[in-house]
Amino acid sequence: MKKQIFSSILLSTVVLTQSLWADNAEDLAKAAQNPIANLISLPFQNNTNTGIGSDDATQNILNVQPVWPVTLNDEWNLITRTIVPIVSQPDILTGEERVNGIGDTSFTAFFSPSNSTDITWGIGPVFLLPTASDDTLGSEKWGAGISAVALAMPGKWVIGSLVSNVWSTGGSGEQDINLFTWQYFVNYNLDNGWYLTTAPIMTANWEADSDHRWTVPIGGGVGKLFKIGKQPINAQISAYNNIVTPDDYGADWQIRVMVQLLFPK
Repeated sequence: MKKQIFSSILLSTVVLTQSLWADNAEDLAKAAQNPIANLISLPFQNNTNTGIGSDDATQNILNVQPVWPVTLNDEWNLITRTIVPIVSQPDILTGEERVNGIGDTSFTAFFSPSNSTDITWGIGPVFLLPTASDDTLGSEKWGAGISAVALAMPGKWVIGSLVSNVWSTGGSGEQDINLFTWQYFVNYNLDNGWYLTTAPIMTANWEADSDHRWTVPIGGGVGKLFKIGKQPINAQISAYNNIVTPDDYGADWQIRVMVQLLFPK
């Protein structure tokens, strides 16, 4: 009799825990999909760019991009995002041989109101730091600019857009930087932590001529929120076809795989 009672209590506890996780999974998934959520996270985003040049070379970039929010007061948060790229660059982009190492680091600080209603937004400076371990992996330039993001989360959707522009401010590199980046993102959250996503990253190098200026991808993928032990994890895989890409050295496709460790308060 005691064993039956214990088994019933244990089963009820498991069912309740699973139910609470299911109830919180969608909220946590939405926070993970929000670039300015008040949520500490550590994403590892791997981008494999294929079909570069006549030899169909492959470039790989693993972005380690910790997100750390700071509560300034009752009305404002400061959300910091650092991106450190670990790059494997093919011969066609180095002019010599394949090079592996660290690329230039970017740091963004978004000021965002803590009590947003229908629209969540943030704006702040972005800085480029010449941390490349090889001159073929970076610009050898310091840079600064501005970035802004806005999003809405109606129902099961997370829809938004992030834009930035960075200009070089100094350094020993020969080529000036004037780089525009636009990422729109659309996520639809399904049951049990699953979601559909599209988040292409469009860029324009204003210093390049028209044939080498734009990269415009289209595509999408799927993701899931789950736990390993007590650790919430957001994982996704997606593919993007570059319908516009720089002549001679632009990639045809990008395969993106991301694993994001989440640390909810």
